Amino acid sequence: MSMDSERRIFMDGALAVSGQNITAIGTSAEISERYEATETIDGSRFVITPGLINAHVHITGDPLTRAWLPDNIDADFAEELTQWVLPRYYEHSPDDEEVSAELAALKMLRTGTTCFLEAGTVQYLDRVVAGVSRTGIRGRVGAWVEGQDFSETPDQKKSIAEAISKLEDEVVRYPAKNGERIAAWPILVGHSMNPDEVWLAAKAIADEHELGVSAHMSPYDSDPAWFLERYGRRPIEHLADLGVLGKNVCLTHLAHIDEPEQALLAESKTNAVLCPLAALKGVFGLDAVGRFPEMAAAGINIMLGSDGFDHDMMRQTQIVSALFKDARLDAQVFPAEETIEMLTCNGATGLGLEKEIGSLEAGKKADFVCHDTDRPEWQPLQGIVN
Repeated sequence: MSMDSERRIFMDGALAVSGQNITAIGTSAEISERYEATETIDGSRFVITPGLINAHVHITGDPLTRAWLPDNIDADFAEELTQWVLPRYYEHSPDDEEVSAELAALKMLRTGTTCFLEAGTVQYLDRVVAGVSRTGIRGRVGAWVEGQDFSETPDQKKSIAEAISKLEDEVVRYPAKNGERIAAWPILVGHSMNPDEVWLAAKAIADEHELGVSAHMSPYDSDPAWFLERYGRRPIEHLADLGVLGKNVCLTHLAHIDEPEQALLAESKTNAVLCPLAALKGVFGLDAVGRFPEMAAAGINIMLGSDGFDHDMMRQTQIVSALFKDARLDAQVFPAEETIEMLTCNGATGLGLEKEIGSLEAGKKADFVCHDTDRPEWQPLQGIVN
């Protein structure tokens, strides 16, 4: 399954790989005739796809504390964050974060994810990079950047300066050059946690270094309410007015956006990251108010993430497809082909890596997954994509 522009599927296919790159893709007969291999690996029982891309995952905190938070907790989003989620994040040591990151990377690799975008809640970036680098996974990471000072005696200028300094420092120390698998992006926690100056700095840094910006936004209506109270306009409208949207920006969740905000995302080519299991577990109301089918129809690039939950991205595609078919009472919404695109070529586009990964094509990185059809869940294999 190539996921190239023609979406070719080779029933008896082969890949020629040299070093880290794909040299050719075609039928087994074609490749055997053109190349003399130093090593041949029999993949006849496998379905081969591009490596999957997890566009939003917390590789620290959640991997070591999963199941700590009861799923029937009687708390709103703010209380859940401040009383349950953040305290356990803050208590993690550098050792904890390193092993957490390594564990998360291994879980992703085990289920076919070869590239990820971290959610931006890393406290000890150096140790996290060390942890994921040992696994060989590809990824973009960023430190926890929260430029809004919510203390009782706030020093907002100092908080903004420290946040911007952190953004500038991390992209210099972990540059996305020379084929580095792990590199830093300016990643903001998002929501209402960063003032305009930090958003502007993050976008400027990303533009200068040819990177991306990632942030959470509008899982609940509390984000729009906060922006409306503070600025008199909704979050996406405010970010558009600042000039910080664009094709190198990935905004995660976006459950509570309206039609004008959708139009601004489409016009600016901003990427939308959908975390379906997190939305359902978090009770975002995605089936009732989420606009993702309409966003896709408007040409917005939609990527998939696991957030802090199950890293098996194939399961996320099943949830997306089923959820919106039911929500729209329309079996044509998000067919299997589109959800696989979200995991591969769409993810690569959002990360600015479409020339390197996301499809199986000559010249691209040899990031591919062999799905073992001897496993019972792959039988009978009557429709490969489905």
